[in-house]
Amino acid sequence: MPTKNHKTNLLQLFLFNTIKRLGSTMAWCCFVWLLAAVPVQHVEAAAPVTCAQRKSPVVMAVKEVGPAVVNISTEKIVRERVNPFYNFKIDPFFDDFFGDFFETYPERQYKALSLGSGVIIDKQGHILTNEHVILKASKIKVILADGREFEGKLIGSDPKSDIAVLKIETTVELPIVAMGSSDDLMIGETVIAIGNPFGLSHTVTTGVISALDRSIKINDQRVYNEFIQTDASINPGNSGGPLLNIEGELIGINTAIYQKAQGIGFAIPINKAKRIVNNLIQFGKVQAAWLGIFVQELTPALVQHFGLGNQGGALISKIVKDSPGDKAGLKSGDIVLKVDGKKIKSTEDYHSRIAGFTAQDQVSLQVLSDGRQHDVVITATKLPLSSAQELAYTWLGISVSEITIGKAVMYRLRSRKGVIITQVGQGSAAQKIGIDVGDTIRQINNQPINNLKDFQQAILLAYQKESVLFLIQRGDYGYYVTLEP
Repeated sequence: MPTKNHKTNLLQLFLFNTIKRLGSTMAWCCFVWLLAAVPVQHVEAAAPVTCAQRKSPVVMAVKEVGPAVVNISTEKIVRERVNPFYNFKIDPFFDDFFGDFFETYPERQYKALSLGSGVIIDKQGHILTNEHVILKASKIKVILADGREFEGKLIGSDPKSDIAVLKIETTVELPIVAMGSSDDLMIGETVIAIGNPFGLSHTVTTGVISALDRSIKINDQRVYNEFIQTDASINPGNSGGPLLNIEGELIGINTAIYQKAQGIGFAIPINKAKRIVNNLIQFGKVQAAWLGIFVQELTPALVQHFGLGNQGGALISKIVKDSPGDKAGLKSGDIVLKVDGKKIKSTEDYHSRIAGFTAQDQVSLQVLSDGRQHDVVITATKLPLSSAQELAYTWLGISVSEITIGKAVMYRLRSRKGVIITQVGQGSAAQKIGIDVGDTIRQINNQPINNLKDFQQAILLAYQKESVLFLIQRGDYGYYVTLEP
């Protein structure tokens, strides 16, 4: 049945068509009078959207966490030698030549400034950021969102994970971020990246998680593992700031180390960061996890022998006596299939997983032993300095000692800097590359070796790398060799 408004509209249409046919001025005047007399349907304006309705979860998360996101401004002194022939175009090869030739090669120094972000993680004033944000900084300034400025004290940093911890001192209560978990992240879920690159103002970008467990190799061949990949824009300004889930919880630390990425952001998972942060706050450095396990790649023949198919894994080649792995019952010939529930496809995979743990962490391994799969939980320990020499022999096949006067005379050494090789294991990586008794080690991974303590520390730092670079001196000649255990 037609409604009242519908009848009114039909009447108006009828009158309009009638008057149009009449065409006279009088008719048009009548039409105007009648049109005014006939009620017109009233259309109500849409109700305005209230402020409360505009407060999306993203808005609420930014409002909650924003005060805890800080600006980090660093200053470092850069010293560089100036080419005296800077007015001429000279091949870079000659820069080194002139640097050695001229004793008074001029040097200039200047201050370099850089900006980044960080996030306050506890009431004690600890701030989580990227290691590259504060790298080589001589002065660190922290600016809060409310404008307060503090001098930042570096508590510790870890280049391997690109994580650093700062601290500010204040008696005023600080805003902090709520900790989340990165173990249950879902591809496609919404994330929020916040930065404070200039102080007093935040940058906010949103996106989704594009991928998990990404590995990135950057220019200096350093590899970063287990990254969260997102399409939320991450740049040097918000590097070090928080990556949040839709609840406003911290699930990652944004990092802008991969400049080639276009429309791709990466973040360090917060669960990985937590382990490293605890070490940095407690010890000022990361105490690497030591399991006493050495692994090697599975050859196609071994894969077929063990019936692994496409499963992959890392074959345990050696177990250090009385190490955590030995006490857990592992043995040579076992195959590590998973670390912390994640599949292992290669030795590089294994090392990158273990590198995410620190001393005293519980490390869960799934192992294939004697044809049977079983889980083993191992408590990692700190590798003591005193074990470095035993590790060097087990891992690389070399034993060393200090260069005494007697050894210097025996091997006709002109310097007592370094350590001298006293034993080379049969069939070891050192023997295969041609290292011999009486050779002197002068560098390990470009770190100078002046004495036995330097050697021990360098071995601990090099442990778990795929290869180790040595500078070996034999007689008057030095040469670099790469050992691949």
